[in-house]
Amino acid sequence: MRNAVLIVHGEKAHSRYMGEDTFKKLKGDNKQLIIVSGATHTDLYDQMDKIPFDRITEFLNKYLK
Repeated sequence: MRNAVLIVHGEKAHSRYMGEDTFKKLKGDNKQLIIVSGATHTDLYDQMDKIPFDRITEFLNKYLK
């Protein structure tokens, strides 16, 4: 895969399976799946304490040059 892919889902999100299924189909080692413990889909819109900014920043710093 040429482009890095980051997928972030809440553990309790009804659409979690979609992210996991997509992740499994991706090739390469420049991909990451983050499942946020205890979070629903909408928690990740605006609950700043649940959004894993540190892990997102680490991914972006690694793959955006």
